[in-house]
Amino acid sequence: MKEIILIKVGEIALKGLNRRNFEDVLIKNIKHRIHDLGKFNISVAQSTIYIEPVSEDIDLDDVCERVSQVFGIVAFSRALVCEKSMDDILAQAGDYLYDDLMGAKTFKVESKRSDKKFPLKSPEISATVGGKLLEQYPHLKVDVKNPEITVTVEVRDFGAYVRCKTLRGQGGIPVGTGGNAAILISGGIDSPVAAYMMAKRGIRLTAIHFASPPYTSERAHLKVEKLLKIVSRYSGSMNMYTVPFTKIQEAIKDKCPEELFTIIMRRLMMQISEIVAKNNDCTALITGESLGQVASQTIHAMACTDTATDMLVFRPLIGMDKEEIIKISRKIGTFETSIEPYEDCCTVFTPKHPRTRPVLKFVVQAEEEAKLSEMIEEAVNNVKLTVINP
Repeated sequence: MKEIILIKVGEIALKGLNRRNFEDVLIKNIKHRIHDLGKFNISVAQSTIYIEPVSEDIDLDDVCERVSQVFGIVAFSRALVCEKSMDDILAQAGDYLYDDLMGAKTFKVESKRSDKKFPLKSPEISATVGGKLLEQYPHLKVDVKNPEITVTVEVRDFGAYVRCKTLRGQGGIPVGTGGNAAILISGGIDSPVAAYMMAKRGIRLTAIHFASPPYTSERAHLKVEKLLKIVSRYSGSMNMYTVPFTKIQEAIKDKCPEELFTIIMRRLMMQISEIVAKNNDCTALITGESLGQVASQTIHAMACTDTATDMLVFRPLIGMDKEEIIKISRKIGTFETSIEPYEDCCTVFTPKHPRTRPVLKFVVQAEEEAKLSEMIEEAVNNVKLTVINP
């Protein structure tokens, strides 16, 4: 029996004249994710992408797992390839569906006939295939309203396909169609989720991490690499730039009012990130901030932070509560790593009573008096590059 994977696209189908460009990027991303699993023929026709393994020894379970992580795919399924004849469909369908039908009590057959030259219409195909399956599996009953199993038969221009389970994809649009942006990544729960959500909107990511040894450990740095590796299963490969932040944080502690530590730290991070981002052709910054979650994420504090950069700042988690963010982190597989007990630089020198309504002129005055801007170039010149692959 010959099997292929059928992929249904989502938003791409609505892109009008740009649709082909989106499909080309999606196919490129699929090829990149499965290239090490074997050789495949990948094509697109009638709003469906076909992944056909060249050899029979390829594990389609592995392929499906990879495909499930590619943005731009709304649903996919493994399917039996048949000749465009009822004889061949009836000869193969029952055996192909054995595992699914033996464990079910009710089923129905749905048919789609895009090739109008096929001699039977869709209802006739469904009735014929359903009758044959009832002969092979007499324990089954037909339930057209609420079946345990739905068997789908598709008759297309290039062949006929029988499939059963339809699996959900990640949705969104292909990574690389939405531009480039830099994610300020920490070892917490929020920023990996923010990275995932912007990659889902087609953004190609560059990661920027701030490290403050000896206050932050090498294990904390490795934790961030591990988080990004998980995110890269969805976003694809990315560059991670680690910024040495110890001197700047110590200067903030020694020379700035304690209640402004956090807001000044965030502003310096934004200024450094803007330089790194522009050096990597990024046109926006991404943060994992959620309104009101902590003192530096009040509307006044974020307005003060935003004046530190001229770049567009995306905050995809802005209206979410912690429970919603955790739910996504569990879904994408970052939660367990995020809660490992290795702190990042955001928790270094945390003030006892941070200012939740900072006044910009006083913040800028404190930065100027501490001469912090003079330290930005040194930090940028000493960033460390790590390439992150899935």
